[in-house]
Amino acid sequence: MNDLDLNTLLGAEDDEGSSRRRSRNSGRRGSRRRRRRRNRGRFIAPLLAFVVLAGIIGGGGYYGYMWLNDALVPDDFTGQGTGEVVIEIKPGQSASEVAQELERQGVVASARAFTNAISNANMSASLQPGEYKLRKKMSAASAAAMLVPANRLLAKVTLEEGLRLSQTLAKLAEETGKPIKEFQAAAKDAEDLDLPSYAKGNLEGYAFPATYEFQPKTTPKEMLATMVKRFNQTAETVDLEGGAKALGFKPQEIIVIASIVQAEAGRTQDMAKIARVIYNRLALPMKLQMDSTTMYALGKFRTKATFAETETKHPYNTYYVDGLPPGAITNPGDHAIEAALNPAKGSWLYFVATDPKSNVTEFATTEAEFRQLEAKLRANGG
Repeated sequence: MNDLDLNTLLGAEDDEGSSRRRSRNSGRRGSRRRRRRRNRGRFIAPLLAFVVLAGIIGGGGYYGYMWLNDALVPDDFTGQGTGEVVIEIKPGQSASEVAQELERQGVVASARAFTNAISNANMSASLQPGEYKLRKKMSAASAAAMLVPANRLLAKVTLEEGLRLSQTLAKLAEETGKPIKEFQAAAKDAEDLDLPSYAKGNLEGYAFPATYEFQPKTTPKEMLATMVKRFNQTAETVDLEGGAKALGFKPQEIIVIASIVQAEAGRTQDMAKIARVIYNRLALPMKLQMDSTTMYALGKFRTKATFAETETKHPYNTYYVDGLPPGAITNPGDHAIEAALNPAKGSWLYFVATDPKSNVTEFATTEAEFRQLEAKLRANGG
């Protein structure tokens, strides 16, 4: 083999070797490039997944926050509201039940807002039964502030001592806005009023005078029953039955005497003496001759009866009948009942309100003294 052939062969070998080497180097570079691409793929895929997941979490977090915010901060109106709504809190109702009723009637935006408001104000256990006047679309805090006892819708009625039953019923009707016929019917049908047995079904004398507060839905019968209940409490306090027995009278007779004392007395301090005059006349016997009973018999309201009026034939006219009238002529208060049970000591048979301006009453034992007191009354313009 000549040098040319050898060089050619060597060159061919070199070229082939170089080609192999280049081929091997290119393969290694390709592998590295493929590995880099695979590595980049491995990095990009998780990154894309993270970005997608972050988006999902971010969006979900926003809506989750909004949901949580709505749950923790319930819907609520602002301000004092408008219009008028009457809400009744019934006995035994829970705060949550009241809240639901407020939401149902459009007073508050949500029951949760109201329960939160009364909880913040420490009012959860202080909601009192009754009716309250509120407004539509009030803030929960404003609604809570109005549901206090001072804002209950109540009819406040003051019944003075000495009113007759007819006057009492008329005033109840006037102050509560309920028909007087309903009060009159309830007074006649007295079986459900819990009257004491000695009242014999007659409400006159047992509708106790006091100041009462009635809710709008209270019926006339319930009002009268409340007044009788108040009488029964007083009767128990003063031991009416025991005191009557000690005096030799029936409880009903004590109330009749107390009603006359209440009608005749101008001042509380004179009541016990007037009661003594009644007992002294009954003991003689002597007609009571009380103008107040004659006026009751005639349905009149004057303090002095005429001679013709004293001749009226009526069981309540004590100028005409002996002894006590068959029933009370007014509804007496505490002082009159106590005076009837504890009459003053004395021998008086007469009394005269000698000064109409001051209501001072003077007492006499003889008829001559009585005539002098009448003259004093005339001199004072009576």
